[in-house]
Amino acid sequence: MSTSIFSKKPLNVKVVGRNLDDLLPLLRQFPVNLVDKDPDLVITYGGDGALLGAERDFPGIPKFPLRDARQNPKCPKHTEAATLEKLFAGELKTDNLLKLVAETPNGDQLTGINDIVITRKVVSSAIRYRIWIDGELHRPQVVADSLVVSTPFGSTGYFQSITNGNFLTGIGLAFNNAMDLQRYSVIDQTSQITVELLRGPAVMMTDNDPKLIELDTNAQVRLRLSDNSTTVFGLEVFRCLDCYDLRKNGIPTS
Repeated sequence: MSTSIFSKKPLNVKVVGRNLDDLLPLLRQFPVNLVDKDPDLVITYGGDGALLGAERDFPGIPKFPLRDARQNPKCPKHTEAATLEKLFAGELKTDNLLKLVAETPNGDQLTGINDIVITRKVVSSAIRYRIWIDGELHRPQVVADSLVVSTPFGSTGYFQSITNGNFLTGIGLAFNNAMDLQRYSVIDQTSQITVELLRGPAVMMTDNDPKLIELDTNAQVRLRLSDNSTTVFGLEVFRCLDCYDLRKNGIPTS
């Protein structure tokens, strides 16, 4: 979706997150209607988790993620006021975030924009799993704590903590604490993935969704990219490295 939604005045906006009393007075300076249902745009005020939760509650609706100033110091270029001005002027970059889908044979399904994780249910015991890519055997057996299947957007999170790297295109598979020390694969984004749990029990989860799907030994899961994506504005601000350095070093807001 292009920035053409900002030609609509007033724009129906849903705001979610924390410390909203800091944001709402600034937001009311722009031509918006604050709504609870049927928004044109969802603004998240917080961190990554606020964006993930908003996509779960308002799937497919364009998002604008903004970090809250109380817990996230900002560089001089990215104050709330300056960033909102650029947003409503249609000057922020537009990205379409890919979404992962995981399905079990009995119809259970999870969808996420960061990653889908299959992990051990019993903390003291590893799981074993086998992976096929487009019907071809990719890994005959992996003994590990978990499998992380990641989008490019999500690869700067859990995937990166396992592999010490991220990627821009494709689907990432990260093998957490794998016995053979092979840490990851990055495959084509059109790939169809099948995972067979050789030894469980395990649980499957996505993003920060509290919903868990339990998997027993011999369970199979099919994973792929969704046909749907989500438009997000301003990721260049949300992931600004100068702002990140301030958060990382624990510099408090004034």
